Amino acid sequence: MHFLITAYDGKDSEAPLRRQNAREQHLEGVKRLIKEGKHLFGAAILDDEGKMIGSIMIVDYPSREALVSEWLNGEPYVVGKVWETIEIQPCMVPGFFLDREYKSIID
Repeated sequence: MHFLITAYDGKDSEAPLRRQNAREQHLEGVKRLIKEGKHLFGAAILDDEGKMIGSIMIVDYPSREALVSEWLNGEPYVVGKVWETIEIQPCMVPGFFLDREYKSIID
């Protein structure tokens, strides 16, 4: 089942530093989950000045519970208190979007 994750960073003055500190570990985890076929797409949300203020991801897990237990509970942006607000919505990704081969890009 596909889910759209929309996550917004905290707005306090330390939020950008928390994101920076967790970013490398976050990206390494995403690369692993892409290889496993669990993460399909992601992007940083930017403010009008081009600063990262959140993230969106489209992921594939059997259920919302699996998404939370297998990924979200250990996600560095959650553990590191980067994301303050997280929305999880079921979505449907058309099959032709899933034909892309990402593994060669992240290896």
